[in-house]
Amino acid sequence: MLEVSNLTAGYGDIPVLRDVSLKVAPGEILLIGGENGAGKSTLLRAIAGFNRPSAGSVKLDGVELSGLPPEKIARDGLRLVLDGHRVFPELSVFDNLRMGTAARPGDRAGFGRAIEEIYAVFPILKDKSKAMARDLSGGQQQILALGQAFMARPKVLLCDEPSIGLAQALLPPILAFLRKWAESGTAVVIVEQHLAVTRPYTDRAMIIQRGQVALSCASSELDEKLEALQQARAQAYAAG
Repeated sequence: MLEVSNLTAGYGDIPVLRDVSLKVAPGEILLIGGENGAGKSTLLRAIAGFNRPSAGSVKLDGVELSGLPPEKIARDGLRLVLDGHRVFPELSVFDNLRMGTAARPGDRAGFGRAIEEIYAVFPILKDKSKAMARDLSGGQQQILALGQAFMARPKVLLCDEPSIGLAQALLPPILAFLRKWAESGTAVVIVEQHLAVTRPYTDRAMIIQRGQVALSCASSELDEKLEALQQARAQAYAAG
């Protein structure tokens, strides 16, 4: 269980998030949407330890993570996949995947099973296993970054904008992969702009506006709730 309570975070003296709370259980996928600059990526970075919160709490299975360095949080079972294809460009595809298991060295059997699973879902990684990551396309690097996270077998996966750099046709297979991954017991949080495509693969949804939670609901209710929210905003704007 990932539990975030009253989280406030930003950059230096500039606040971005204010009093954000959420919970994600094993096997569940939470979709987070919102406009650019709303604080979605800052939220994931704060949970993963890259941005130190100024207030609030982040707990994994009841253990406090706030204030811990990112590498310790990763070893404790929380993995962040950033946007922008963050891979090791000078390593081969295979070695990038192997880097995902750095937190659990010596598990050769687990490594073999995991790499066969990722190759089965994304054959391009097997086809290019000896290629340098720098030579992959942007979309292939994004898939490799997800594969590397999968190899780590985290308890919680935070995925920031998986659609960036991808051909639109590649997003549904990635979302289906994340859905299957979650069903094995991983809690997944996806920040994504393409709500209509992503929503069917998720359980719950949250919209962040100006650093605060504007709505939280079941994914099946998102379209209705979002329309009501937009109407309320329009009315407030018209009223001055």
